[in-house]
Amino acid sequence: MERSVYRADPEPRGEDTEGLLRSALKVTHMRMIVAIEDSGQISAAAHMLNISQPAASRMIAEMEDILGVPLCRRLPRGVELTPFGAALARRARTMLLELREIDREISDLRSGKGGAVFLGAVTAPAIGLAVPAIRRIRKNFPRIEISVQVDTSGVLARELLASRHDFIIARIPDDLNPRLFEARVIGIEKACLIVRRGHPLADGRTVELEQLTGYDWVFQPGGSLLRRTIETIFMSRSVPLPDRILNTTSLLLTLVMVAQSDAIAPVALDMAKFVNAADGLAGAIEILPTSFDVDVQPYSLIMARNRALSPAAKLLYDHILEEIR
Repeated sequence: MERSVYRADPEPRGEDTEGLLRSALKVTHMRMIVAIEDSGQISAAAHMLNISQPAASRMIAEMEDILGVPLCRRLPRGVELTPFGAALARRARTMLLELREIDREISDLRSGKGGAVFLGAVTAPAIGLAVPAIRRIRKNFPRIEISVQVDTSGVLARELLASRHDFIIARIPDDLNPRLFEARVIGIEKACLIVRRGHPLADGRTVELEQLTGYDWVFQPGGSLLRRTIETIFMSRSVPLPDRILNTTSLLLTLVMVAQSDAIAPVALDMAKFVNAADGLAGAIEILPTSFDVDVQPYSLIMARNRALSPAAKLLYDHILEEIR
């Protein structure tokens, strides 16, 4: 039978919850419930907060006593949050982000040009929009610290909701509620196929879809948007899907596999152009001319709903909009 880790399941109290939160719950409590949600283990959460496991257990017992509801259930391996715990964790994550934003905004105002920005982006706009915008910001605001994560839209959207990014340039995944976000469509990602220089198909002639099925392919894992786009092209023309596939999220491994074999890989067109113009390993790669276009779904500038940007994050956001214009 599921039960609270720290106490018998109590009935919710009839007291003023707002008063309880205001008078008793602390920032350390907020950090603890978020750490438990992220790790699923009390010991791991304690390690994240640099406290002992008994201290972590006491902290959760304190929260349960304050709120009068169970926050965790014991599992064979670790713990899971109850609906009460999940609700608290969601609100706590937002509160911690706001506290971080307060500190960052004060620092920005104090220094005039400082601050930090956390950006997530899919490949094409990372190269075509984020990099030029960052270069321009660096000229006038050299002390701003900018962190960029390039990943799939699914990963980035979840990182945004977890308050690990200020905003992202991506797409809202189908399995997430779009009401959680504020999105502004800014462009369509163009993709292409790359092969090694000297590939049997790279003879200057336009390649038909039917010519591609007999080769090895390097794809992003199943379900990724670019892979689904390629698969849709094959299926819409009743051409058999490639069946010799290496799955990887690593661009470097993709380039190595393409450069050292007859494999074909779909990548963002901006990335392919950059790689094709570079020296070394990248110089062994070229874009395959095809009789069809590879247009991926539009991408957007995405923020978490009702979450304000810090001055530094707003600066990068505005510079990216200027790149679009």
